[in-house]
Amino acid sequence: MSRLLINEHPLMVIPSLAVKVGVNESIFLQQIHYWLTTSSHVFEENKWIYNSYIEWQKQFPFWSISTIRRTINSLEKQGYVVSANWNRSKMDKTKWYRIDYEKLEGLEYHRLSLFDLPSAQSEQSKESGWTKDEISLNKPIPEITTETTTEKIHILFSEVIDYLNQQTHSSYKSNSKKTKQLIQARWREGFVLDDFKKVIDLKTSEWLRDPHWSKYLRPETLFGPKFESYVNQKANKKSYKEEDFNLDD
Repeated sequence: MSRLLINEHPLMVIPSLAVKVGVNESIFLQQIHYWLTTSSHVFEENKWIYNSYIEWQKQFPFWSISTIRRTINSLEKQGYVVSANWNRSKMDKTKWYRIDYEKLEGLEYHRLSLFDLPSAQSEQSKESGWTKDEISLNKPIPEITTETTTEKIHILFSEVIDYLNQQTHSSYKSNSKKTKQLIQARWREGFVLDDFKKVIDLKTSEWLRDPHWSKYLRPETLFGPKFESYVNQKANKKSYKEEDFNLDD
């Protein structure tokens, strides 16, 4: 059997939680929760843990530090993770983290059983504490096509496209296959609804009144490979050249 399969402690993805907060965010939340259960650091009646970005990367070697930073910022922005500085020296900028469990409970998510563990692994799964209601990173993440999650991901499609149409006075369809693929690809990279709205707002303010660039206020351009650079763009007008984009209709 491959050495890459269940021979090390797995990280977990709860699909219904990932739909709500993002794939990367759901993995990171699970890891924070794991460490909080063993933490002895209590401040303001809450348990806290601390780590530097470099230390986090040792636990998530498949992520860059920028991805880890973006994931943490996303969770803080959504309100599921609270950060503070409880270091004795204020010169020490190591961040402390806790989970806002009350806000998390509001999601009312449940674990989905997406596959059956082989019988030979049943005792191993009991000893490790993992159940077949959870899915490990050692198994490919399933497509978001189950009956339980289809409705939720369609809500994301609708909200993004409705907002785009509202801001740009367009009439794009949320059920377009290409548009759905673009939105889902960005969602799987860890971006959330607020990121889509931010890109739409930024590009609308830049391009809507420009007869030439306004035609690129479309899903193919906004939600394509340059999406991350748009998310991180400062809110000021810039000049662009046609060669910066894939202009094929």
